[in-house]
Amino acid sequence: MPAASEKTPLYRRLVERIRANGPITFAQYMEACLYDPEFGYYARGGNRRRADYYTSVDVSPLFGALLARQLHEMWQILGRPPEFTIAEPGAGDAALARHVLDFVAARLPDFYAALRYHAIESSPARRSLHAPNLGPHFAAGIARSFDQFTEHIGAGCIFSNEFVDALPVHRVEMEGGKLREIYVDVAGEELVEGRKPISTPEIADYFAEQGIRLHENQQAEAGLAACQWIEDAGRRLQQGFILTIDYGREARELYDDRHMRGRALAYSRHRASEDFYRAPGEEDLTAHANFTALDVWGRRAGLIRTGFTSQTNFLLALARANDFADVRPPEISTGFDTAANDPAQIKSRLRFQSLIHPEGMGETFQVMAQHIGIDQPRLTGFEPL
Repeated sequence: MPAASEKTPLYRRLVERIRANGPITFAQYMEACLYDPEFGYYARGGNRRRADYYTSVDVSPLFGALLARQLHEMWQILGRPPEFTIAEPGAGDAALARHVLDFVAARLPDFYAALRYHAIESSPARRSLHAPNLGPHFAAGIARSFDQFTEHIGAGCIFSNEFVDALPVHRVEMEGGKLREIYVDVAGEELVEGRKPISTPEIADYFAEQGIRLHENQQAEAGLAACQWIEDAGRRLQQGFILTIDYGREARELYDDRHMRGRALAYSRHRASEDFYRAPGEEDLTAHANFTALDVWGRRAGLIRTGFTSQTNFLLALARANDFADVRPPEISTGFDTAANDPAQIKSRLRFQSLIHPEGMGETFQVMAQHIGIDQPRLTGFEPL
């Protein structure tokens, strides 16, 4: 049985809103929990996030280094344009941006001179960390900070890491052969769920476009915000790539009969649960990214799927292309065998293994690339091992 709702500041605000205007969709509830400008989970700085969950960025700078290699190859495929824009929505405190830019500045100076890095973050608290974290890159005019994605890109890459899973989703349930939407209401002093007709026909279209028919009593998420985002991103990019790294799956797996309760989760102190209403604004709410939907709605904006693979394949393929040199600490120039007992080498290898381990981040996270304005590009990160 779900725990009683904690009387957080956002809880009180939501109760007042629902009592005044009626039940809200789960998508509206999730948006408030994450993005309320005063009490939302992401309204605060990045340290609280690390108390609740880790990302690939937290494990090692190797993630940013190998990502930089893939971005460099994209620049080369586009003919090394004099200006190449990297836009990162959901940049957080810019830790990943720093890892990418530090590596490019040190190893790929020609690419660095062409870069225009846009760190995009809606949270003022997290955005305030961009300047100190990216200090030399700000000073060089390479990096800039934005609160939203508004500009058009001539040539470049829009990439995200664990961004799509944090976009609000509608939750539905199949009842009597019809979709019913899950709403959030108030009963006494508690936040509770109710069922009503779907709030928009776009929800039914979402499943129909992907050929998905839910089972009776099956709950599922409809990521309309992610569909709108990928369409908008595709229309802002004249030539280049969209690279999405997130935990998720294709639609046929997300909505199969093994997942009758959907794939939404609440994270708090490194524990996942389905108790979405325990502490509004104090825990992270997420839903698995639907890569099929990103593909289908991306095509509406002219995007073409370049490749889809696991994080394991993506990082290993990039590391292998450079004979694993980027995986070694900078002070070690010899190969794995001759430096096997060096403590720095051992530490570096263990961190890399954490990123690619099939029972951890390596297979949980998937990577998809889409392109526009290019003829059938091949990217190293998607080459089979």
